[in-house]
Amino acid sequence: MPEKKFQPFVSPETQMKEFTFKAVAMGSIFGIAFGAATVYLALNAGLTVSASIPIAVMAITIGRRLFKTTVLENNIIQTTGSASESIAAGVVFTLPGFLFLSTADAGNYFNYGIIFILSIFGGMLGTLLMIPLRRSLIVKEHETLPYPEGTACASVLKAGEKGGDFARAAFQGLGFAFVYAILQKMFRVIAGTPVFDTVKSKVYNKIYPSAQVSADITPEYMGVGYIIGPKIAGVLFAGSVLSWLVFHPLLASLIDPATVAQQQVKLGFLKDLGTKGGFGGWDPVTHSFADPASAIYRAYIRLIGAGAVAMGGLITLIKTIPTIVTSFKESIGSVKEAGSESRIRTERDLSLKVVGLGSLALVILIGCLPIIPGDNFFSRLLIGLLILVFGAFFVTVASRIVGLIGSSNSPVSGMTIATVMGTCLIFLAVGWGGKAYEAMALVVGGMVCIAASNAGGTSQDLKTGYLVGATPRYQQLALFIGVIVSALAVGVTIKILDIPSAELAAKGIRHNIGTVYNAPQATLMATLIRGIQSRSLDWNFVLAGAALALVMELCGVRSLSFAIGVYLPFSTTFPIFLGGMIRGGVDRVKKKRGELVHGAGEDLEKGNLFATGLVGGGALMGVVFAFLQVPQSTVNFMKRISVEKWLTEALSENGYYLLGFAFFAVMGYALYRAGVAKDAGLPETE
Repeated sequence: MPEKKFQPFVSPETQMKEFTFKAVAMGSIFGIAFGAATVYLALNAGLTVSASIPIAVMAITIGRRLFKTTVLENNIIQTTGSASESIAAGVVFTLPGFLFLSTADAGNYFNYGIIFILSIFGGMLGTLLMIPLRRSLIVKEHETLPYPEGTACASVLKAGEKGGDFARAAFQGLGFAFVYAILQKMFRVIAGTPVFDTVKSKVYNKIYPSAQVSADITPEYMGVGYIIGPKIAGVLFAGSVLSWLVFHPLLASLIDPATVAQQQVKLGFLKDLGTKGGFGGWDPVTHSFADPASAIYRAYIRLIGAGAVAMGGLITLIKTIPTIVTSFKESIGSVKEAGSESRIRTERDLSLKVVGLGSLALVILIGCLPIIPGDNFFSRLLIGLLILVFGAFFVTVASRIVGLIGSSNSPVSGMTIATVMGTCLIFLAVGWGGKAYEAMALVVGGMVCIAASNAGGTSQDLKTGYLVGATPRYQQLALFIGVIVSALAVGVTIKILDIPSAELAAKGIRHNIGTVYNAPQATLMATLIRGIQSRSLDWNFVLAGAALALVMELCGVRSLSFAIGVYLPFSTTFPIFLGGMIRGGVDRVKKKRGELVHGAGEDLEKGNLFATGLVGGGALMGVVFAFLQVPQSTVNFMKRISVEKWLTEALSENGYYLLGFAFFAVMGYALYRAGVAKDAGLPETE
């Protein structure tokens, strides 16, 4: 029998509104909102969740019902908006590293202009290099590469045309998160970060010193935990348990506080032993820290975690080498075929001339722009060529890998680590050693990370378009627009979030990133670059962390997830773990009822959509209140309406913390109820 030809939801012969102003405008607005939320989440937890599915849900709800958009216009809305997640992730995972390089001058590169330029260039490169791969990966391998997020988005868009109602659960989660965040961040009814440690207990202080249990009880972390599931959440939390309940008390028992303070001096966190301050609150009179757990974390644990994350990323990359080689060989062959024009609407891509000339123009522009790190045109041109070479390879790899395992599991961190290390070694080979070239190496790593991340998202979007019957050319144009809008929003958001409060500024702290926000991947990239270029890194701690990741991999544990847990604070991974446990309970109930769904259909269940609403709402409100911390008048107003002091006096500090956990438990119960509720007619996924 002849092979059955694939038929999209909208036939190629159908003429329908698609690339319209209202579709692009709505997609841009959604992109700004979700880009800001992704920046906030990635800075805090070093994790992101897919923005494509919630934007698709918004499109069929707001677009179709209020603006009478067609299914192809809704696809353009989703395509334009989804660029925000990949751009934001690529930027946050790398560019804040400018703040952590060896010289103070490197921090000056962390400005809006450079963030904006590198975001646009990296995003456009990812989209450009994906264009010639579409026919090979999306069309020819339709049956073998599922592209989970892209398939799920197509199911949402098709269900919207058939009357499917997915928005209710997502909007319920969004509304719950908004109300919770107002109570927590404005009125302070709910504690922000309950902390229980042994410093306050004279009985256990000498027996189990510096152990600390804390939790940022926010909606976004619970939602993230539910989405990633109990297994990954458990592995992530296990890393933090090792750090905060094993390493912390062990190091505190063996190392004198003055030695910890000296390590902070070495790392630049403290001026000298006679100066008060640093992380953990060093007191030169008593030779002790007010918060020894935070002091040890900054002095030693983050170095161990950085080594673990680097090794975990490299292991993940090595494990995918067979797929990488196969992907590269098969995808390169498609370039020869991609230049042919087709009269069929659903097969029209942008011309290969656009790809070639666009990529060449980006390299030349990098060489010509003096704002980019580099001594002269030729040094910046070398940066551009390295970006193009590494970018072409890893864009090809990322585009295929996300088709197999989804964007959330793509080893972009490993690819970026490989790029950074390869770039530094090339620099050393041509005599560019030392601190002066660290910023240049980070530019290469940053743009490749943004390009690979955006290529993965672009692949998912093109899969969605292939299933619903979109015009590829219009999707590719929408992605370029989405990249520009996202770069504008991401740059503004990350710079405003980096502004310290008046209280922190009074302590001499100039940046929120690295203090309030962890930015784990960016810190790691800077750590690797400093270590290779300057040969001044504490390799003993880094290598210990690398060995730890290797041990976990040999034990059959996902080393990268565990390593990120080692690096992140306990307060971040604990609520994520609780969200994962709720998901585990929901899955057990659904398994007993025979309703457990695997694959792309998981993203469309009520529990996942409610959790997505929690993530989006919590992160957006986090951004809003971070912005409100900038004007002093707003800060003063929020202090006046806060009830934290009154509740603490009435309930005691521990009572106030327990009240916060009670609210968190109520939110967890709401998520559980949404998860176990019957799903009304989930559409069939491809």
